[in-house]
Amino acid sequence: MPTFFYRAVGKDGGIVNGVVEESTDRAAAVKLQDMGLVPLHLGTRRSRRFWDREINWKPGGIGSRDLMFFTQELSTLVNSGLPLDRSLAICKELSGKKKLQDLADRILQDLKRGKTLADSLAAHPRVFSKLYVNMVRAGEAGGALPLVLERLVEFQQSADELRSYLISSLIYPALLTLVGAASIVVLLNYVIPRFAEIFDEAGRALPLPTQILLGVSGFTRGYWWVFVLVLGGLGVGFSRLLASPRGRLWWDGLKLRTAGIGEILKKVEMARIARTLGTLVHNAVPLVQALGIVREISGNRVIARAIRTVAEGVKRGEGVARPMRQAEVFPPLAVHLIEVGEETGRLDTMLLRLAEVYDKDVRAAVKNFIALFEPVMILVMGLVIGGIVISTVLAMVSINELPV
Repeated sequence: MPTFFYRAVGKDGGIVNGVVEESTDRAAAVKLQDMGLVPLHLGTRRSRRFWDREINWKPGGIGSRDLMFFTQELSTLVNSGLPLDRSLAICKELSGKKKLQDLADRILQDLKRGKTLADSLAAHPRVFSKLYVNMVRAGEAGGALPLVLERLVEFQQSADELRSYLISSLIYPALLTLVGAASIVVLLNYVIPRFAEIFDEAGRALPLPTQILLGVSGFTRGYWWVFVLVLGGLGVGFSRLLASPRGRLWWDGLKLRTAGIGEILKKVEMARIARTLGTLVHNAVPLVQALGIVREISGNRVIARAIRTVAEGVKRGEGVARPMRQAEVFPPLAVHLIEVGEETGRLDTMLLRLAEVYDKDVRAAVKNFIALFEPVMILVMGLVIGGIVISTVLAMVSINELPV
């Protein structure tokens, strides 16, 4: 029978660690509840705070994975019937990160001063998004805070799974491109110059491919600083382009129009929009306000502008589907499903189902893109490196030919 390690809240509100032997994790959870414990962690491995936390790209900051675990712990405690202030105090104790402990303490102090949880969270906009704050506000107003916290955990888990899948899927193509580019740089700057010395000593006329190769190698070695200046100039110009509203709008539109990548980006944005809007509408956030929140979290200016048009259409009483169709940005499937959701009065349910559909579509599209990208990249790198090798071999053959 497997052994499960657990971390739970006892009857007195304290943290209890231990082990329990049961056939399944569900049976272990039921046994803990019969013992009067509220399980926070239950698994075949002992909980480790380093494992539980996200590796944060901002040193000392609070990452999305940290926020997800904080919400999960708070949701578990509140749904177990513990008061909100006691739940926050336990979350503070459970956290192994100083900044997260300080954050929980500040929220707890605001609650003791009479603030609502939503107002306390809104005081930390860098950690809690408008989506998070508005959902909590709606939950407090409707007396459904435990259910809202569960929804937030589901939302964060779905978004994190999609983000992790995209990152892990793009690691191999990025490494393949980097290794291929590094191989070409090494050949042009270190290998070819050695052969150039041999060719010069031979004093024979070299084939045209070899002459071109030696010219490229000499240029890259003698004028490498030109490449650095060009790349630096392009980087500065591109950053300034993105800093301007018109430039960012043009770039975002170009990404959506790019063959292959544009469709994937549309599906990623549609999954995010559908999940966020569906979650907000399901938790009684007004539709116009929900669309405003969705517009602010959109990563594409073209789509954000289209969402603003949709919000204006909703204000005029046109609904959601009709302005979306007129915007000509959103996928036709999404428009049709949202139209069905409006007709049946189940817009929130249809949006959440739409998010699931596009999550699967994104995974399939990324998988197909990588399946196509890998052989194309290998072919391109093979042609370039093969061309360098053939040019070198032709020169060596021409040197060894006996004069007639």
